[in-house]
Amino acid sequence: MAEPALVEIRGIGKLFGTGTTALGGVDLMVAPGEFLSILGPSGCGKSTLLRIVAGLSGATSGTIRRAHELAGRTAIGYVFQDPTLMPWADVARNVALPLALSGVATAVINDRLASVLAQVGLDGFSGAYPRALSGGMRMRVAIARALIAKPRLLLMDEPFAALDEITRFRLNEDLLALWQAERFTVVFVTHSVFEAAFLSTRVAVMTGRPGRIAEECVVPLSHPREAALRTSAEYGAFCRRLSDALARASGP
Repeated sequence: MAEPALVEIRGIGKLFGTGTTALGGVDLMVAPGEFLSILGPSGCGKSTLLRIVAGLSGATSGTIRRAHELAGRTAIGYVFQDPTLMPWADVARNVALPLALSGVATAVINDRLASVLAQVGLDGFSGAYPRALSGGMRMRVAIARALIAKPRLLLMDEPFAALDEITRFRLNEDLLALWQAERFTVVFVTHSVFEAAFLSTRVAVMTGRPGRIAEECVVPLSHPREAALRTSAEYGAFCRRLSDALARASGP
């Protein structure tokens, strides 16, 4: 890597109290500004690994080193599989929550709120409540909430898995546009070969449980990536390459 790693993971293992070994020695580096997808079968420990990177869960063995830029409370943003919005609060209050909890001045919150809502395509929806929004719009709210504190590292745990294909494709494209504009670092968990290929600069393929990194693939597709890419020969070829890597990692 040209720059020091933002996150360096060495030999991370995770054993739960139930006796289940989720991770079996994960080695992984996250470079500043990259879009890294972690691809693997269901139950391989992808989400567990992401929670350890975030500091939401501890490892049983191994070490994790985060760059000093990630020492602050808001240096890491996290988007869960479910938007986890407060149903009694409107979009503005849901998105502003991280800054409000940190005691940021109201004027600063309002300024950032207007900006981030525009970035995720939620202009005009600040007063709407979650129950009035579609699944895709609720996920946009969750992404805005993660971005409002301007994190250096954005962690995303299968955020689009429950959405229909058209909505998922649109959100993939919008997320890439945000990443290209802001150049935060993304670690994105998915079990979709097609999503990993479209979004990423690099893909780490995990084995079945106990999970470890079996292969890492640099994505050869150029930017910007738009909808037409999905029907191109180069995209199809790389998806096949990732599918083969996933099959090898998953075993017989």
